[in-house]
Amino acid sequence: MIVAVVVHSADARDRDGAKQVIEKIRPRRPRLELIWADAGYAGKLENWIEELAGWRLEIVRRGAGAAGFERPPRRWIVERTFAWLSRYRRLSKDYEFHARTGENFIYLAMINLMLHRLAPERRPHNYVPRNQALAA
Repeated sequence: MIVAVVVHSADARDRDGAKQVIEKIRPRRPRLELIWADAGYAGKLENWIEELAGWRLEIVRRGAGAAGFERPPRRWIVERTFAWLSRYRRLSKDYEFHARTGENFIYLAMINLMLHRLAPERRPHNYVPRNQALAA
């Protein structure tokens, strides 16, 4: 579930966007205690979040003896969410002129995903997906 979204221009740094997200989340999630982020968010942002909201920013790093490609822990959550969102045609490319419109389409897509998870479509009792054969 996406709690807050900020869409900004490509010339803005991710850390600046993270500050905007934290400022959006703070009044909505007062009991939040821990935020996971990758190494691109390390540095002053950790102290800023601690001072502003009292939350701990934990940087998820690669293993100490990692050689070559290694999937960082918890990274799959972010990648899975991007995959879900990219299935929506309007989000597959950057069509929007205003950043706020892009943010709203992300919220709409997430609402749609959550509704389908809470109340899945009813299928006829004899429904068989195309890739499954009937049992003999």
